[in-house]
Amino acid sequence: MNGHAPSRRPRAERPLPRRAVIDIGSNTVRLVIYGGPLRAPVTLWNEKVAPQLGKALDANGGAIPDEAMDEAIAALARYRHIVDDLGIEQVDAVATAAARDATNGPELLRRAAEAGFAVRLLEGSEEARLSALGVISAFRDARGTVADLGGGSLELIRIEGGECQDGISLPLGTLRLAALREKDHFRRRVADMLTGAQWTPSMGEPLYLVGGTWRAFASFAMRSSDYPLTDPHGFELGAEEADALAAQLVRSKPARLTDVRGVSAMRAEKLPDAAALLRVMLKELRPEKLVFSSWGLREGLLYDRLDPLEKSRDPLIAGISAFAVQRHATITDAALLAAWTADMAHGDGESSERLRLAAGQLAIALHRVEPNLRVNYATEWALDKRWVWIDARGRAMICAALFGSLGRIALPDTLRMLAGDDDLREAVGWGLAFRLARQLGASSKVSLTTSALRAKKRSLVLRLDKSRAALFTWPVERDLEMLADWLGLSPKTEIDVFIFDEQDEQDEELLR
Repeated sequence: MNGHAPSRRPRAERPLPRRAVIDIGSNTVRLVIYGGPLRAPVTLWNEKVAPQLGKALDANGGAIPDEAMDEAIAALARYRHIVDDLGIEQVDAVATAAARDATNGPELLRRAAEAGFAVRLLEGSEEARLSALGVISAFRDARGTVADLGGGSLELIRIEGGECQDGISLPLGTLRLAALREKDHFRRRVADMLTGAQWTPSMGEPLYLVGGTWRAFASFAMRSSDYPLTDPHGFELGAEEADALAAQLVRSKPARLTDVRGVSAMRAEKLPDAAALLRVMLKELRPEKLVFSSWGLREGLLYDRLDPLEKSRDPLIAGISAFAVQRHATITDAALLAAWTADMAHGDGESSERLRLAAGQLAIALHRVEPNLRVNYATEWALDKRWVWIDARGRAMICAALFGSLGRIALPDTLRMLAGDDDLREAVGWGLAFRLARQLGASSKVSLTTSALRAKKRSLVLRLDKSRAALFTWPVERDLEMLADWLGLSPKTEIDVFIFDEQDEQDEELLR
């Protein structure tokens, strides 16, 4: 003993909890280990085997082949070692359509228990609910219908106001579609299943598509239109455009589809059948648009465990904060920066403010990396990372803000495919203001609380307390001029003795 009290690790450096989900599906048996904030889980490990447990099943059931079951149990035995070796205590193991429908489904569950997992067998309605919770957790104000396409079944459920309504499960999984298409009247058979399920869809609203085959469809659509983003999560398609692409895919050869980035050989094999299913769904459900979700059942399981307070957190802010804090950019730093630059915001209220806060924290983190990496990181962090509760417009605005924080006002042309000129101009202004704050005093708390940036009718005023006058040098003046010019204002500096809280109140009174 050295007599010293044990040091406590700073909160920002403490490891975030890890949790795991094991998903025994009709096509794959998968282990996913998550880290990151509870409200914004990050995939740390993702592996699967594809025993295709449901391949031999039809609408009337059947048995899982011995070879497929052995492969699944071998994977579970491996997964048991992994989660134990990593010390993961929260493990959710679930089984879906194949285990539900197979005559030897109980044997699969028994052998899974022998491998070390108490597997929860999900009924179709519960599978639909959990998939819907994944969508609710990933999309702000999600409403419409969730369609989760797995190997053995298709789950449909309505969502609105953060709640799941009645859901159904139909034997229309990708492993069953090929046989169904070989029979006559495929469209009519599927339409009869949809209309005869005693379930009313929410027509004229978004259709959220969950599942690997739907994501492969999204990847095909993205490549077909030279879409500038790489992640299919959040990608949107109009119903007519989706139907035209589906008609093209129905006639496609799977071997040629593997040339498309984001379409694996396994998904390519199922895409024509899924496209045929989608065409019927579009006709029967008549959605406003399609929205593709990379979050579904597994993320729904994690979300279902959260308490109400944790569920209410903004996952975009939580995810960016956990990412940026590793680069010594805290949410407190970002909030201070957002307050200092508040006069630069002219957007649509709270929605704009959360984007500006997120952009501010990423801008602080961006300047913690080597200068030669910053332009590439500005694009990758904004456009390619898996953030949720943000659309393509929001991503483009964050990217524009990061470019502005680097002093760059010439933006990549691709951003104009995602957001309008007014939005991008607004965001560049945020970034230029972030740059000015950093130049003034390294964005320190002292420098920002002894100064203020105010936009008047004709001028942009930087106020600086007299005791801090030495901070005002040519680089600060240059960045103030650059921001003012961008806003169409005249730069002005006031160096005097200020009490900033009282001064802010006077400004608010003048503006009324």
